[in-house]
Amino acid sequence: MTRKEYDAMSHTLPRQPGVYKFIDAEGTVIYVGKAKNLKNRVASYFNASGRAMNKTRVMVKNAATLEFIIVNSEQDALLLENTLIKKFQPRYNVSLKDGKSYSYLCIKQERFPRVFFTRKVIRDGSTYFGPYTSKWRMKMIMEVVRKIFPLRTCTFNLSERNINNGKFKVCLEYHIKNCKGPCEGLQSEEEYMDNIDQIKNILRGNFAPVKDYLKAQMARQAEQMAFEDAQITKDKLSLFEDYQGKSTVVSSTVRDVDVFSIATYEDEAFINYLKVVNGVLINTYTLELDKNLNDDNDTILIYAIEKLRERFDSIAPEIILPMDVKLSDEEVAITVPQRGDKKKLLDLSQKNVQYFVLQRKKEKLARQNKQTPVERKLKTLKEDLQMDQTPLHIECFDNSNMQGSNPTASCVVFKNAKPSKKDYRHFNIKTVVGPDDFASMEEIVYRRYKRLLDEKASLPQLIIIDGGKGQLSSAVKSLKKLDILDKVTIIGIAKRLEEIFFPGDPLPLYINKKSESLKIIQQARNEAHRFAVEHHRNRRSKNFLGTALTQVPGIGEKTAKKLLTHFGSVKAIEQADFAELQNIAGKNVALKVRQHLQEGLNEEE
Repeated sequence: MTRKEYDAMSHTLPRQPGVYKFIDAEGTVIYVGKAKNLKNRVASYFNASGRAMNKTRVMVKNAATLEFIIVNSEQDALLLENTLIKKFQPRYNVSLKDGKSYSYLCIKQERFPRVFFTRKVIRDGSTYFGPYTSKWRMKMIMEVVRKIFPLRTCTFNLSERNINNGKFKVCLEYHIKNCKGPCEGLQSEEEYMDNIDQIKNILRGNFAPVKDYLKAQMARQAEQMAFEDAQITKDKLSLFEDYQGKSTVVSSTVRDVDVFSIATYEDEAFINYLKVVNGVLINTYTLELDKNLNDDNDTILIYAIEKLRERFDSIAPEIILPMDVKLSDEEVAITVPQRGDKKKLLDLSQKNVQYFVLQRKKEKLARQNKQTPVERKLKTLKEDLQMDQTPLHIECFDNSNMQGSNPTASCVVFKNAKPSKKDYRHFNIKTVVGPDDFASMEEIVYRRYKRLLDEKASLPQLIIIDGGKGQLSSAVKSLKKLDILDKVTIIGIAKRLEEIFFPGDPLPLYINKKSESLKIIQQARNEAHRFAVEHHRNRRSKNFLGTALTQVPGIGEKTAKKLLTHFGSVKAIEQADFAELQNIAGKNVALKVRQHLQEGLNEEE
């Protein structure tokens, strides 16, 4: 990916957290990265190329395109990066290919629930929070939780115990103050579960209820004159207030869902898809569709949902949508959320599809603003001639003869506004007798396109006839015979005032003399004239070697042979001085030869 290609799309990159993918020309993901600020991170690959590692420079060079996905936080970006790296195994990603999964915090479904780390989610009614991308952060959260709400960590099944029956009088955890001794009957189950509820609030990021709980507890202890306990609670409140960073993990209550959102731009529709498994975003994709005039968003969305779920083998029992639609699979639940975690997922999908549309708009504008000279010229020509198609393929015809002798014609071909000389063709007129330019034009146009149709070759978008309304009408007759007049645009150009004629229109079009489109037409016309005259001259010269001099009135074979023996060729006779020609053949013969050859040259011009 070049710096120029990056500059063309850089303004579409958002300054938000997300994941970006470098993709090669074959569509293979070669690198996945995360960013707190997508715009700044991607820019670093192109702004510091001189200082970049060699592997990074090679990676950027091998990349053909760049895609990005917006997420809510840097932590979510790391999670998605991990998922995508394990899925695509990009060649330039070294880390995160080991297949390891991230950790969760589990609140076990049991009496006096334990809170512990785990990498495996078991659907047994327990509550899971995560996944956590940072082991250090997970330990920090657990340290804060345990200092504020002491919990048991033993593996005893307290549901099978007779609490306070004297059997478990010695509890190591209780004696080292890691818990309040629920197994000893020293902490009520109600108090313990109140603590569990507050721990859930902390892990969900709902800090206000936790603060209210601690403040109420501190006030109650002060009222009971338990000042030491009140001070301990105050210290816990201070510790909690010092705890920075709201957890951004998704609760596992949002399990397997598919999220879709839609946006349209001009004649295209874009559908963003998020695949969520166990509360973790594992895949995202934006589908582009051509939009018909009578298609509404509901119809497009229904089609896209079925197509994308089939492509990604999704069996999610629930689909989150911005609108209610009726799917063919009635067993799938449709949710149009108004608040909560599901609404946040829908907002994330809508944000991604909106940025995708914005990127398409900017790319289209950039292409329009950065047209190549050829694209600009052909676009101008298309507009000036009011054509339906861009004239990428242009053919121009001209004919040439000298008082009806040796009639020839030419067809020159322009592709992408440049001469394609390997496609030039010249013609010897076969069916026309005498100097009839109109009939000659009709013949060569018919022969040219009859052959293209027989060979099933492509027709030009624009045909130019060197001549006015007469030659143009003759060419149109041939196109009508071949039934292709409505498949091409044909014009005639008159040399004198550079008038452009259209079939059936008596009034000519005058294009600005400085217009790039007129210059293309003139270049094609001049090239066709040059090629026609060159072929005519070659043919005439070939005939002159045997008969041209004998065609001069008053000159026989003997005189012609004498001149050719002395000068060597007809061309040398044309260029000879009159005095020298007179010395060899006499004044009268010299005058006749010079006059005859001069008339031929004038006719060519």
